[in-house]
Amino acid sequence: MTSLKSDALEPTRDELSRLSTAKRLLRLAPVYGLVILTVFLIVLFSLLLPNTFPTLLNLRAILSDKAIIALLSLAAMIPMVAGRIDLTVGYGIVLWHILAISFQINYGMSWPVAVLLVIFLGVLTGVFNGILVEVAKIDAFIATLGTGTVLYAIALWHSGGRQVVGELDPNFYLLSGSWVFGLPITAYYVAVISVIMWVVLEYTPIGRYLYAIGANQKAAELNGIPTRKFVLAAFVASGTLSAIAGVLLASKLRIGQASVGLEFLLPALVGAFLGSTTIKPGRVNVWGTIIGVTILAVGISGIQQFGGSFWVEPLFNGATLLIAIGIAGYAQRKKGTARR
Repeated sequence: MTSLKSDALEPTRDELSRLSTAKRLLRLAPVYGLVILTVFLIVLFSLLLPNTFPTLLNLRAILSDKAIIALLSLAAMIPMVAGRIDLTVGYGIVLWHILAISFQINYGMSWPVAVLLVIFLGVLTGVFNGILVEVAKIDAFIATLGTGTVLYAIALWHSGGRQVVGELDPNFYLLSGSWVFGLPITAYYVAVISVIMWVVLEYTPIGRYLYAIGANQKAAELNGIPTRKFVLAAFVASGTLSAIAGVLLASKLRIGQASVGLEFLLPALVGAFLGSTTIKPGRVNVWGTIIGVTILAVGISGIQQFGGSFWVEPLFNGATLLIAIGIAGYAQRKKGTARR
């Protein structure tokens, strides 16, 4: 593993120690540029909208609305660490939230059993995606797009295109409807999962192996890393986390409908791609992903409070995705130039 170097572009401590204070700040600016922009937007909207934006009510609304997207972004970034992409995070949540309700209403299951079964199906989906990508050698984009489309079709078939509505256990609602210290409990879910993922990816061999696979799979194999096993595990983790997000969405909406869920795919991918442009530029990372989701949430909330139309959110997400991909491509080219 000593021969496998990080593909991130953040400056090292040794490099920073040789720079003056001014040059050190200049060198760190691209690393924390997105963080700085997020703080700037928060301050700007707080000054322009002092009665609505910098309020506890708005904070609660942002945390409650964007927690599902944050979980899906974290789910999407796990395969990205290994150089793969998983589109089923956006399609699967449609089926998972429908099943979480349908199992209780139509099949009489208790809510804990229904939740565990949905999560188990998410795990199986991850295994299936991993087999398609690593065993069948199908491109991850094509494989997960196909799997996701099938999951969406199953959701349409199972629901018959109608809403799945019925009386649910009140305890099921508490999964997403509880408040802790004045904030929605879903925000704490995101925080706990983020910390766990950060520790695993940054401080354990599992994380180093996944980053090594994403940087150069052949080199990782030559260093004795069982790449197939770790890529498969990445898809399983992604499927599990997206199923959890589906359960929380069901608890929040209290109804299941096939028209809900697909709108989460684009912002989830945008958040994950943006995550590769900050904190550790050139490398997907947990806190960068959280910052990516945060800047989307802040930007959309501020624009909507200014009276932006319903089409502002998809426009903002799409434009931000293009910018994120452009920045990521520039970072990779810069990295290649620096190495040469």
